[in-house]
Amino acid sequence: MDFTPTEDQEAARELAGRIFADLATHERLRAAGTGTDAELWKALCAAGLPGAVEETGLLGLVLLLEEQGRRTAQVPFAASCVYGILAVARHGTEEQRARLLPGLRDGTTVVTGALPAPGTVTAGPGGLSGAVGWVPWLRDATHVLVPDGDRVLWMVRTEDAAAVEAVELTAPWAAARLVLDGTPAERLGTGAGGAEPYEDVLAAARIAFAGLQAGVCAGSLARAVEYTSVREQFGRPLSTHQAVQLRAAEAHMDTEAIRVTAYEAAWCFDEGLDAAGAALTAAWWASEAGKRVVHAGQHLHGGLGADLDHPVHRHFLWGRQLDAHLGCGTELLAELGDRLAQGDPS
Repeated sequence: MDFTPTEDQEAARELAGRIFADLATHERLRAAGTGTDAELWKALCAAGLPGAVEETGLLGLVLLLEEQGRRTAQVPFAASCVYGILAVARHGTEEQRARLLPGLRDGTTVVTGALPAPGTVTAGPGGLSGAVGWVPWLRDATHVLVPDGDRVLWMVRTEDAAAVEAVELTAPWAAARLVLDGTPAERLGTGAGGAEPYEDVLAAARIAFAGLQAGVCAGSLARAVEYTSVREQFGRPLSTHQAVQLRAAEAHMDTEAIRVTAYEAAWCFDEGLDAAGAALTAAWWASEAGKRVVHAGQHLHGGLGADLDHPVHRHFLWGRQLDAHLGCGTELLAELGDRLAQGDPS
C-alpha cells in the first residue's frame, strides 16, 4: 500500500488548509457559538472541495478532514461528503446521482446521517416512522440518510420530517433530534458499489471521522507544544521538563497511530477491498487514543486548559465527541472481536 498523496490530493489538502487557517480563527469560532460558519462553508464549496472528493476518494477526504480537525472548523464537511457525495456516488441510482450530486458539489444540498442504525425507525407503506435522539449537523441539512431496522438506507428531506428539535452535544455540531411520522423517503439504490449500502456507508463514515480525529489531536498537540515552549516554571520552559516531554511524546505517537490506521482503512476502501475490519481498527484508535491525546492537551495547558476563552478547549470537546461517535472504543472492540471470531480474513 502507498499512502503518498497524489498531486490532486495534495493540492486539495493545501487549499483546504489555507481556507481553514484564514476563516476558522479563534474569534470566528467564538462568534459562531454552536452553529455552522456559513461563510466558511460557502468558501469551501466555492473552491470545489466537496466535489473534489469524487476524484480524490476517501483517502483524499481524510486528508481534508485532518485540516478541518486542526482548526475545529464548524462546517458539516465530513457528514455531507460521506453521507451525501460518497454514498450517492457509490450506491445511488443514475437518476439519484443526476439529481443530488450537483447540489452536493456546490453546497446547496447538505446531507447528514442518522447512523449507526438505532433500531427505532421503521419503514411502512406510508413512509418512515420513529425517532433518532440526535443527528449531527441536522439543523443545517437539507437531507438526512436514515437506516431503518433492517439497515435499509433511506434519503429523507428534513423539511418533510415531523420534527427537527435542536439539541446540544459536547461538540458544537448543530445537532437535532429527528422525529418521523409517516415521512416520505426514497430508498438509496445499490448503484455500482457492489457492497451492501449500509455497511459500506458506515465503514466510510468511521474512516472519515477517524481522519477528523487525527486532525483534532494534531491541533491539540500543536497548541500544547507552543504553550509549553514559552510557559516557564522554575526558571525554564515547561517543555524542557522530562515529564512534559514524555506526555507530549505519548500524545504524538497516539496521534500518528490514529492517522496511519485511518490512511490504511481509506486506502483499502478506495481500492475496493473489504474495509470493514480496517474501519473498525481506525475508529477504535480514534476513540481510545483520541481520548488520551485531548486529555494530554488539557493537562499540558494546566489551568489555562479549562478557560473557555482559550482555543484548546475546543479540541477537548471535539475529541470527546468523536470518542463516542459511531461507537465508543469498547463497542468497536467487541464488534472487531466478533469479526475475528468468525474468521474474517480482513
